[in-house]
Amino acid sequence: MPLTVKAIEKAKPKDKLYRIADAHGLCLEVPPSGSKRWRYRYRFSGRAKMVSLGVWPEVKLSDARDKRDELRRLLKQGIDPAEHKKSQQAIAEGKDRFEAVAREWFEKFHKNWAEQTGIRKIGRLESHVFPVIGGISIEQVDAPQIRRVLLRLESFGKLHTGHRVKNIIGEVMRYAVAMGLITHNPVPDLAGVLPPVKEQHRAGITDPEGIKGLLRSIDEYQGSPVTRNAMKLAALTFVRPGELRHAEWAEIDFEKKEWRISAEKMKMKRQHIVPLSEQAISVLKEMEVVTGHGRYVFPSERSRDRAMSNNTVNAALRRMGYTKEEMTGHGFRSMASTNLNEMGFHPDQIERQLAHVEGNKVRAAYNHAEYLPERKKMMQVWADYLDELKGRM
Repeated sequence: MPLTVKAIEKAKPKDKLYRIADAHGLCLEVPPSGSKRWRYRYRFSGRAKMVSLGVWPEVKLSDARDKRDELRRLLKQGIDPAEHKKSQQAIAEGKDRFEAVAREWFEKFHKNWAEQTGIRKIGRLESHVFPVIGGISIEQVDAPQIRRVLLRLESFGKLHTGHRVKNIIGEVMRYAVAMGLITHNPVPDLAGVLPPVKEQHRAGITDPEGIKGLLRSIDEYQGSPVTRNAMKLAALTFVRPGELRHAEWAEIDFEKKEWRISAEKMKMKRQHIVPLSEQAISVLKEMEVVTGHGRYVFPSERSRDRAMSNNTVNAALRRMGYTKEEMTGHGFRSMASTNLNEMGFHPDQIERQLAHVEGNKVRAAYNHAEYLPERKKMMQVWADYLDELKGRM
């Protein structure tokens, strides 16, 4: 029998919570405290569920029935009223923004991924996605909005990163569908927005498995320890081969953890600061015992007064079984650049660390230490990533 106002007023609290049914799932809940609350009970996907509709008498009987009827209409459309309510609350609190949903997704799932996988995914979102669509309600993030993100990356020459970012956005949008925030994931509609990545054979190893094998081969290298450590430092600092060969002890500052290469040695004729990770410091400390009394960190085997030959590292790589089409001394730079971009580090920081010339003359006039704090952090993350790869079975 449907409820009446008189019946509601007469309902008194008992020792245990009890409910009085109205009709079509609506009921009045009376706990021992004496407050009276409206509840809507229903089944969704075979499960019994319940939604709160407010407190009586603030919510009148007629209002409670109107709310119930609205939720019944959602059920007929295949929408879970409880999830719909959560999404409405999220919108009211600003939690429906793409960035907020993406960070919620990340927090929920990143513990299931390898550490570096998580770093790369959140890094790509923070660098390439949040600045463009992060503040937009996820309901408004449609195919044209996502296309804008992807075409922007393509225009920067980051086609590979564009494909990765597309996949990550797709994961976030699938999560939003599952949580009832949206009803359609637009990412599959963009299947042809980016051209496929053309496989380009470069003399540099960039895939994680290949890097792991290279690092282990360097550790096991049976030639000169000076050459072995030169390759280790090349992987950690990705300086040009000529800069590596001509490294001098006078340029190394162990206290500041910096390697300052003079302008005359640099291709772009500007002093270059290389932040040294803990791993790079360790390599240099090992070399200090062997060559620290001389000028060069990596001297020639024939004369300590001369720098290492320009073919020494390449010859070692050939001896380790890598052809010139697979890996060269210069390949450590593409190895680092490709992976740091995929990790989501700012392109300007990476380019500065690679000591590339700045096309904008105003920006080129900036101090040579530009982005130094960020680059120090980046170089340590890179070194830790190499250690993780090397130790991965």
